[in-house]
Amino acid sequence: MGRIVVGTALLGLAGLLLGCDEKKASQPPSAAEVRVAPPLQRNITRYLEMTGQTNAAKRVDLVARVQGTLTEIRHRDGAAVKQGDVLFVIEQDNYRLSLQLAEASQTQQNALLAQAEADLARQKQLASRQAASEAALDNALGKRDSTAAARDQAAAQVAQARLNLAYTEVKAPFDGIVSARKVDEGALVGVGGPTLLASIVQSDPIQVKFSLDEQLVLRLREAMRRRDLTLAGLGTIPVEIGLDTEKGYPHVGRLDYVAPELDAASGTLTMRAEIPNPGRVLLPGLFVRVRLPLQRDVPSLLVPDSALGASQAGRYLLVVSEHDVVEQRPVETGDLVEGGLRAIRSGVSAQDRVIVGRLQDAIPGARVRPMAANADAELAKR
Repeated sequence: MGRIVVGTALLGLAGLLLGCDEKKASQPPSAAEVRVAPPLQRNITRYLEMTGQTNAAKRVDLVARVQGTLTEIRHRDGAAVKQGDVLFVIEQDNYRLSLQLAEASQTQQNALLAQAEADLARQKQLASRQAASEAALDNALGKRDSTAAARDQAAAQVAQARLNLAYTEVKAPFDGIVSARKVDEGALVGVGGPTLLASIVQSDPIQVKFSLDEQLVLRLREAMRRRDLTLAGLGTIPVEIGLDTEKGYPHVGRLDYVAPELDAASGTLTMRAEIPNPGRVLLPGLFVRVRLPLQRDVPSLLVPDSALGASQAGRYLLVVSEHDVVEQRPVETGDLVEGGLRAIRSGVSAQDRVIVGRLQDAIPGARVRPMAANADAELAKR
């Protein structure tokens, strides 16, 4: 009888515990907590973004224009030089002698011309008194003219000799960086034509070339029309440049060239900007990020870029409805602005509660507990 009582008690206790478990299992899970904030309303600048490549503003090959032995190299490879600096010297003795001979010939012709003019003056006096024949006067006049021509020829030879002597010094045509030399001292240069000695490159300022496709060209022309800009005013359009290793676009210059027509083969329009480069951070040949302002002070809705998701259908945001249910909203995104904010062109309104924090707990269709947050504050946490 005692065993029956104990067994009955145990069964009752087990039933009580089982009933508690079933009661707990029937309770719905608690709603996850998420942080929500309305999109920020700010005026932003809309940009065109593309990829460009840097080019030297100037690049010239330094060549030997006269023949001779290279006697001096007055620079270090890769050194910065100023306009007019002598970089190479070709043996000058022969060219100095040629100049001396030409100057001596010019002196001689000047003396002969003076004598010819004196003879002509005497013949004119004699002819005026009818003491000399007309033929003698003509001979004196012809001698004076031929001597004057010989004097001019001698002067030209002097100029040519000076020029050849000047060519023995190869100078920097502008400020820049000299490449490694192609020849060494003692080499014979200028034989059979100009000899390449080195190259000089100017990279401050530096040029950046980039291309726009037809759709971007139309957008740029529309932006210019809004700002009453013509091709003559392109120099007022700023161009911002950034390397892949740099944050943002720290280098700013001006647009200085737009091709007069689209390339029929590629359907693109070539453009060029000039960027100050005092520290030579930008080297010719680098690929860079480029952006041009299209429109300023555009009213926009901004959300943290980290709040956006991506699917096969495109970008989306998670929004909490008025019934505290998570909705997945497809959106059209715009430019990424400073501070990690992304412009949203369509898909949400300024009153929507966008999930900006604890996104991992937000499941579309699930009920959540929204907690008010600030989009800027959420960015600061990251």
